[in-house]
Amino acid sequence: MTDPVVTVILPTYNRAGFLRESIQSVLSQTFTDFELIVVDDGSTDDTKEVVQKFPEVRYTPCPVNRGVSKARNLGIGLARGRYICFLDSDDVWVENKLAVQIAWMEAQPACQVCYTDEIWIRKGVRVNPMNKHRKVSGDIFSHCLPLCVVSPSSVLMRASLFLEVGVFDEALAVCEDYDLWLRISLKYPVHLIDEKLLIKRGGHEDQLSAKYWGMDRFRVAALLKLLREPSLGEERREQVFEVMRAKCGILIQGFIKRGKLKEAEYYRTLMESYSSEKDFGKQTSMENFNILQLPGG
Repeated sequence: MTDPVVTVILPTYNRAGFLRESIQSVLSQTFTDFELIVVDDGSTDDTKEVVQKFPEVRYTPCPVNRGVSKARNLGIGLARGRYICFLDSDDVWVENKLAVQIAWMEAQPACQVCYTDEIWIRKGVRVNPMNKHRKVSGDIFSHCLPLCVVSPSSVLMRASLFLEVGVFDEALAVCEDYDLWLRISLKYPVHLIDEKLLIKRGGHEDQLSAKYWGMDRFRVAALLKLLREPSLGEERREQVFEVMRAKCGILIQGFIKRGKLKEAEYYRTLMESYSSEKDFGKQTSMENFNILQLPGG
């Protein structure tokens, strides 16, 4: 069997109501040399029955819910394509998305990853993204630091890139995509295809962004990891310091309002440590902070 050009990885958990349209948007692509892997992350609804109506799909069930990073990474491990795409199970693609992205990547062999513009639908109504979500092209590292501006469902990347930068961090409950795009954009430009080829459907209660308070807790964890990256130059190191201090300040105020003074003090100490210690290579007090177990909730 000849390997497909593209592997599409669609992780899902209890979204049978959205899933049919998401799968159909992949199968309706004008570019057809792909495989679609649906990773069912321990669903207890009718997900299996929905997927079984599409015999073209490689259905991979997981016995228990382990999170979206684990599901995506499982799909990456099974992928046979030289390019990889992701599609969240509440999103849908415009029918020429793959064709446009593949044409760009084939014409630009040095390009490792590209992404597209998108249409936002919230509770069934089209809305306009705020300026902070504006898409940029090329060196997007500093643009990615405040928040995640790259939607996983919009990306097409070379499979070999994961061997260099690693896969999704399974220890991050959310903001795992923020973490990955920072690691990628630190090393490579990310090209924007300025066409709205993705429809993002949001506003429903099961979104991870609605499940967790204080998303900046996870972004701080990702930034702490980044500060231990040897290839981070001085200019970018200072950018990371600045953003992390700002996020710690926001978390401190949030924890104080919730009466969680111990957590507030933790982030205050973290912020002060990074404010005073410029040479991260010496580490010292930073070693006291567990990167992936920052307090909160």
